[in-house]
Amino acid sequence: QDTQLRSVDLNHVIKLLEDSDSVNLEKQQLKTLKKVVKHFENGLPLKDLAQIIEILNLCAEKMNEKEVFSEPLCELIKLCGLPFQKKKSSDEVSYSMAVSKSIAQLGYLMRVPSSQVRIQICKCIVSFYNTELPRKLLSGYQPTSANYKIQMAELGGLAETLVLSLALVENQLTEKLWVLKALQHLSSSGVNCRLMMKAQAASRLCLYLNGVDPSGQLVFRSSEILWNLLENTSKEEVINQLSSLECVHALKEVFVDLLMHGFRHYDRQLRNDLLVFATLLAENPAAPMIESGFTKLLIVLATFTEVKIPNPLVKGLKLTYSYEDFEMKKLLFNVIGVLSKDPCAVPLLSENDVVPALLYYVKPNQKPGFHDWSAAQYEELQLHAIAILASVAPFLVDKYLSCQANTLLLVFLEWCIGQDPFFGQGNSFHGTGGRGNKLAQMRYSLRVLRSVVSLYDDAVNLNLCDQGAISQLLDILKYAANKSKEKEDAILLEIEADILFLLSALCEDDLHRKELFSYEGVDILIPFIQMDPKKLYSGLGHNRLLFTALDCLWSCVIGCYIAEDCFLEKQGIFLLLDLLAVVKTFFPFPFTKLKQKNLCNIILGILVEFCDNPKTTSHISTWRGEKDQTAANLLIELWRQEELELGVKRDQYGRLVDLKRPIASSFQKQQEVIPVPANCPSFAIMEISENIRAKLYSLFCKLGFENLPGLSTKDFVTLAIIRHYIDFKVGEVWSELCAELKEEFRPVEWDEEALKFISEVSEDTGRMVAALQTELLESQHHQEIQEEEKAYTKIQAIHKQREMVNKSWENFLTRTSNYEALKKAKRLQEKSIEASRCKSKTQNGAVHSTDIKGLGTTIGSGRLVTVESTP
Repeated sequence: QDTQLRSVDLNHVIKLLEDSDSVNLEKQQLKTLKKVVKHFENGLPLKDLAQIIEILNLCAEKMNEKEVFSEPLCELIKLCGLPFQKKKSSDEVSYSMAVSKSIAQLGYLMRVPSSQVRIQICKCIVSFYNTELPRKLLSGYQPTSANYKIQMAELGGLAETLVLSLALVENQLTEKLWVLKALQHLSSSGVNCRLMMKAQAASRLCLYLNGVDPSGQLVFRSSEILWNLLENTSKEEVINQLSSLECVHALKEVFVDLLMHGFRHYDRQLRNDLLVFATLLAENPAAPMIESGFTKLLIVLATFTEVKIPNPLVKGLKLTYSYEDFEMKKLLFNVIGVLSKDPCAVPLLSENDVVPALLYYVKPNQKPGFHDWSAAQYEELQLHAIAILASVAPFLVDKYLSCQANTLLLVFLEWCIGQDPFFGQGNSFHGTGGRGNKLAQMRYSLRVLRSVVSLYDDAVNLNLCDQGAISQLLDILKYAANKSKEKEDAILLEIEADILFLLSALCEDDLHRKELFSYEGVDILIPFIQMDPKKLYSGLGHNRLLFTALDCLWSCVIGCYIAEDCFLEKQGIFLLLDLLAVVKTFFPFPFTKLKQKNLCNIILGILVEFCDNPKTTSHISTWRGEKDQTAANLLIELWRQEELELGVKRDQYGRLVDLKRPIASSFQKQQEVIPVPANCPSFAIMEISENIRAKLYSLFCKLGFENLPGLSTKDFVTLAIIRHYIDFKVGEVWSELCAELKEEFRPVEWDEEALKFISEVSEDTGRMVAALQTELLESQHHQEIQEEEKAYTKIQAIHKQREMVNKSWENFLTRTSNYEALKKAKRLQEKSIEASRCKSKTQNGAVHSTDIKGLGTTIGSGRLVTVESTP
């Protein structure tokens, strides 16, 4: 066969085809082409491919004059669909450039005005994805790898050329379908999809969607290619290409046609695919969805089964409650959620009764599978509808209130904590955690309330409170807290956090509502503040729950003396200080530095607010932490920690270093002077809200700076700075003011003197504080020296006592071992005894001797009593 292959001189064939002088050559040319096809019927060698493509181009040129060349041209194109042949493994790399260019030429051959040729080219491209080996192999050759042609097609840019060729077959349905089939195969590659996008493939395909096609393949293949483009290229780029008015109209027409006349399973699937494209278009504000009427159509479709209002757009439409219709219903709900983010679409949502349609699902599940959906399907639709209502309601508040949505939601929540025998399926995304219970329904209902309450609309909040929402929310919170004791999960924690937020928003700035909260709320709130810090590691949402509990404390308790006194009786201040002490030193992994600072800030803010109650300061002063730590010591440690993080300059003893700017942070010192308008706060003012020093100062102002227990000298050194914080801050503001003035003006003499005097006052305060700190440190040093001297005196007394004891022992040993020494000691003892006796004698009285006769010791005698009669 190799000999036969060599017997065909391709150069001769090319010359023969190029020769157009003689008319009689046509038969010879056709005969030669048939011979070439016969010789290469098992595949084209890579080395001959460039010449074969040249022959193809010559045949294509001749076809413009003579149709007889179409058959050999198609046969040669068919050969290109067979696996190429290689002699060596390296041939694939060696001929890669030539092969990629040759395959690219197949796309250019689409210019040939022959339906047969164009279809054959598409078949050839489709065969690239057929991995079957040829029946016969050439001797000495082996087929190229399965993906070789696909890779070469990517390298040659065939996909882009084929997309451009769609314009040539616009009015030929069969050819167009074959081109789409080829593009469908090519679009499985990311490289090809990017090439196709260069040729505006998305917009071209969309424009052809509504073409006449009884078979339905046109929509099917186009949608498949669009899916591949979305998956393999930039979604934004695809949507931008589809966002023209013509494309949206075409998409809408095809969708309506499938909706009204598509009864097959296949048609409904296509309809749902197009609905996904419509959803993506709705996310793009630039897409003319409203102008084309597509938005209104989708809204009406989403609501027509619930509101039962006749509409010509859906006249004659009935849902079959098949799985595809169920999927369409979910997709339509999703479209409503997307459209709610577009301000231009909100009026359409209001006009077409979206809120009543969604509220249709806010009711207890009465029996399995009612309204033609199965129990699982209805639950999924119910949860999806309530989730979408949470997105829509904030934009349609008037409609929300007119539909008595608050009442429906509160009744539904009452059912959620009731004893009705209902067991959720928990199969869907929205049903997570709801299997065998009503937690999913509770979760999404609370989300709806959260979305409208967060608007802080007086009408909404008043409507809720008038219906007893505070008491009901406390009951639900108690129910969720009891469930959490059995088993904590993210769903329950989210429910608890949402309820705490709702209570915060409802009770804020309303004394009566705070009183309503205080009767039960404080008892329920306390356990959340007592949360075990180790739970912050869990990742379930304990951090959020703790923040919302503190927010609820601030909004629902502070400002109402009844609630405050109840909180104080429950030792709430002690719990806050315990939490503050833990947060100061405890840093779980998910609990970042920023969160730690925020939590400290909130707790200190609550304590400052609580100090308006005269009973609070005694609670703070009484508190004791680990190792008998006092509240004053804890607050001073927080101050030092804050200044360390801010980079405030202090010496090793904590004294002031920079007397001109004693409390300025390192970042603050780096800032240049920028003149700002009078209504804009300067950096020194803004800095107050960015750290906790102002709150710590406020707390000490409430507690007082004198007679604070449990403080060391180091604490008193820091306390001296805290005491003059406001003076230093005033000095900072004046310093900024002076700098701004000097940037733009030159003060007059009197003003300059006044500014200089103010600056000196601030520096004098710094010097005074520094002197006080030095005095405190010297006093401590003097006290330490005195204590050291006392310790040395005590040590000396102990040593002297030990010497006396040793000397007494040595004397005792001497008396017992030396008789002369014993006699001498005895004489000294007797002499000492005699000297100690009274010299005056008692008159007319008997004298009794106290000596014991015959005693030979110098130590104290034992018990010996001699009784003598008295005359």
